[in-house]
Amino acid sequence: MAQFDLNDDSLVVIVGSGAGGGTLGNELAQKGIKTVILEAGSRNETSDFVNDEWESFAQLAWTDMRTTSGSWRVARDFANLPAWIVKSVGGSTVHWAGASLRFEPHEFQIKSTYGGLDGANLLDWPITRAELDPWYEKAEHKMGVTRTNGIPGLPGNNNFKVMEAGARKLGYKEVHTGRMAINSQPRDGRGSCQQIGFCFQGCKSGAKWSTLVSEIPKGEATGNLEVRPDSHVLKIEHDQTGKVTGVVYVDGEGKTQRQKARVVAVAGNSIESPRLLLNSASSMYPDGLANSSGQVGRNYLRHMTGSVYGIFEKPVHMYRGTTMAGIIRDEAVHDPKRGFMGGYEMETISLGIPFMAAFLNPGAWGRTFTASMEAYPRMAGMWLIGEDMPQETNRITLDPVAKDKHGMPVASVHYDDHPNDVAMRDHAYRQGAAIYQAVGATVTLPTTPYPSTHNMGTNRMSEKPRDGVLNKFGQTHDIKNLFVSDGSQFTSGAACNPTLTIVSLAIRQADHIATRMQSRDI
Repeated sequence: MAQFDLNDDSLVVIVGSGAGGGTLGNELAQKGIKTVILEAGSRNETSDFVNDEWESFAQLAWTDMRTTSGSWRVARDFANLPAWIVKSVGGSTVHWAGASLRFEPHEFQIKSTYGGLDGANLLDWPITRAELDPWYEKAEHKMGVTRTNGIPGLPGNNNFKVMEAGARKLGYKEVHTGRMAINSQPRDGRGSCQQIGFCFQGCKSGAKWSTLVSEIPKGEATGNLEVRPDSHVLKIEHDQTGKVTGVVYVDGEGKTQRQKARVVAVAGNSIESPRLLLNSASSMYPDGLANSSGQVGRNYLRHMTGSVYGIFEKPVHMYRGTTMAGIIRDEAVHDPKRGFMGGYEMETISLGIPFMAAFLNPGAWGRTFTASMEAYPRMAGMWLIGEDMPQETNRITLDPVAKDKHGMPVASVHYDDHPNDVAMRDHAYRQGAAIYQAVGATVTLPTTPYPSTHNMGTNRMSEKPRDGVLNKFGQTHDIKNLFVSDGSQFTSGAACNPTLTIVSLAIRQADHIATRMQSRDI
């Protein structure tokens, strides 16, 4: 495998190895561009994954200190765990459901579509769905998304069959087993899904796409990509002209290293990426890198989320098969007559007993709680995912007191639901309950949102530099050789899972970077 010199200033250095960073690294390597990925976590391969939630959480999750504020319940229940993401090579693509959906055209144009919405910082993306469609096609082919490119859908488990039956009774039409980056048949050197269950913890069969099993090995095989695990980046450095020149990081032995670079791409997710830019403040950039607009860290999006569980008289065993085994998309439309802007979708979900006990109603105890847990084998479950509204006050800042083990200020996450989010969640709770009641549920349980798994915004794209951090290629408005390559680019969150869009943008960004490097623009 490639090993590049710390003083090699011809490299592209990528911070983070998930959907954005891992994809970008492979795409650049395939073009002959020497690239280093610095990943804060260790390298856990497929054989290391365990089908045990608590053990897996300790193995994969980002548990470094964070602080939390705002009216969202997560701040009360999980004050130091506002987000549930991965700290491992492959990032959160080793811990994801696999749902891979395109944004709808109107979701790229929310200001034009929704108009003025009090308290919301709406902005249109500087790109359109039509412009991104060719990249969506490339991403779907790369990831092997079911129901695209002639790839059949996955089978439906019991959890899906219950949800589907209720949805049909309510008149929903767009109900199926999803567009999933999980092989329904052998493809790209990976076998088909074995329906093992409990597959949030990392796919033991290798059927699910991740940058760990797909992008990174392919990039490494070119000799142009080096992945350095256990490498926590502290700050990005720049020269007197303001151009970035490399990064400072702590390696696995606790030694501080400095890696020079021609281009730096930040792909540490929507919490760590703004934190890194803010922690890289200097006399030239006193408010942090790429922050002339003051928008770094602002407009944090996490989706309108929640869950609904139905309890039935007979067993469902929702945990068998893929975790996200089916979807209802009828409510993903924009229909203000429902009392809110944007839309949401309903996806099957199942948690193991330990996580169900933790998340069903955090802190609860007593007869109602224990009766619900006793009914676990007879439960069906769905997760609600809707478009939350960007707000400038929902933001990532540097905590003024708390420091990480390297002495750097940790990320502080502030979030308040917008009234639109609340109205949407209430509607989704009612519809989710109605679906289960339509097929005989004896009890329905709406549950509070979990720590965030879909983190977006905070370094958003904008046509005008004053409105955001990045241009339409994820290139910072302020520094031409500094890019952002993760979900923090998003100008809006849409009513679907974000990974396919992150991958599509990374493929597109790689072409842009390669072209600009060739023309010596960066």
